[in-house]
Amino acid sequence: MLTAKQLYPWCRIPWQELEKHPARRVPLRVCRDSAEMGRLMARELVDEIQSHNRRGEPTRAIIPCGPACWYKPFTELVNREQVSLKGLVVFHMDECLDWQGRELPLAHPYSFRGFMEAQFYAPVAPELAVRPENRVWVRPNNLDDVRARIWQAPIDITYGGWGQDGHIAYNQARRDPYSGLTIDDVRDSTVRVQYNNWDTVLALAQRTFGAAYQFVPPMSVTLGVKECLSAKKVRLFSDTGAWKATALRVALFSDVTPEYPITLL
Repeated sequence: MLTAKQLYPWCRIPWQELEKHPARRVPLRVCRDSAEMGRLMARELVDEIQSHNRRGEPTRAIIPCGPACWYKPFTELVNREQVSLKGLVVFHMDECLDWQGRELPLAHPYSFRGFMEAQFYAPVAPELAVRPENRVWVRPNNLDDVRARIWQAPIDITYGGWGQDGHIAYNQARRDPYSGLTIDDVRDSTVRVQYNNWDTVLALAQRTFGAAYQFVPPMSVTLGVKECLSAKKVRLFSDTGAWKATALRVALFSDVTPEYPITLL
């Protein structure tokens, strides 16, 4: 477990020094603001799709729900430049579930599918849109099918974010005292249904519901670290501030540790 003594020197580094810090273990780009980051995300994914389209190949991408800043510039680029998404296969990263492991109503604030249907798919011109059969939603009842489809061919690019404990998708650090994980366990984790950690619930409650944790879905279904990090390219993004600042510094400076899955980058 990382100690306060280990964390302190990393956490005291001003953000302005992170991008070029000599001890940094992974590349970092600091954007001016959320809008710049959204444009960068949109442009990179459009360029990736166009490159595959020109070669007559599909584009296989793992895509998160969020950050919200990139959906509008992405759909605008697709429509303006007439980029066909017919060959794009989207593997959605994760989804929130209620206390019985059931999917949420699409109108729920934490229904990732509801949000993505409205923000990522609906604004695209129908003649350019991702085919319904290529919108691969991870659900409690299709884990084996999603896993098999992901491993049919390489993933070209993973987009994602990270949580307060450096989780990628919903691959959180385990808090269960009776089943601790090694770093290899985390690295090889695959598609599954799980209970969310209390610190994840509280972080989401603070972010969205004024700390009313009673409204936060307590379970999730997620792709594993194995799937997310199998891609030829992995890009993680965040525009949500202080609650992710420590995990970012751990990712930049720490050895790999199951306490922070993001260190596997």
